Amino acid sequence: MATKVKLTLPLALTIAVLAFLYVEFATNFSFHWVSDGSLGNGLDMPAKFHLVVPAAFLTWGMFFVLGANNEAARLVALNTLIGCVSALILFLFVHAVKKLPDFWGIALGVGLLAFVLVMASTISELVNIPTIFVTFAGVVFWWLATGADGWAPGSNVAHSPAGIAAAAAGASKGLTAGQGAFGGVLSTPFGFVALNCFATMIVGLVFGYASARISALITPHTPEAETVDEHAEGARPSHA
Repeated sequence: MATKVKLTLPLALTIAVLAFLYVEFATNFSFHWVSDGSLGNGLDMPAKFHLVVPAAFLTWGMFFVLGANNEAARLVALNTLIGCVSALILFLFVHAVKKLPDFWGIALGVGLLAFVLVMASTISELVNIPTIFVTFAGVVFWWLATGADGWAPGSNVAHSPAGIAAAAAGASKGLTAGQGAFGGVLSTPFGFVALNCFATMIVGLVFGYASARISALITPHTPEAETVDEHAEGARPSHA
């Protein structure tokens, strides 16, 4: 147990520090540095292009699941792109059918894409279905959180503090599809939802790669290290 703790500690400390730095950077990027105007409470409204703070941890985690080496980085990068593009295709399909208040358009789109993606895994070993599903789900979740833009005709909320104020003024009429969380602060066109998630997930992959390399440099090399559990083993230098 003592050896296991000693070998895992460098990885835990590295991930903790990098996670702090990432969240600090991403939140300031979206709510202070790149914005569309003041919200009047010390925060700014995120621009259409912003970083989706939790999305980075999806690729960060998948990088370690796949081995935390060079090959894992390549697989995660490729399949993250596939997952995000697949989500964008779903949004385009939903935008075309616009079936509010019914959900069968979303369900049908997801079903068709799932079939195509799983079949695509028979073509190349580079197609990693778990990574695609994880990233696809992350993008779709953010699409829902930002108002499911495209699901309802004419439901877009103006992406500005003034648009939020107008939405708040009419809040007594009830929320509509297209209005994102926090009274519309997170309302985002579906194209930017996919782009923002992809960019953030790549940032997460970079931080994951950095955490593996840095922890490998500061982890003591002992005979016992060869028997350390899998999550710590993945942080060691790879020959891939």
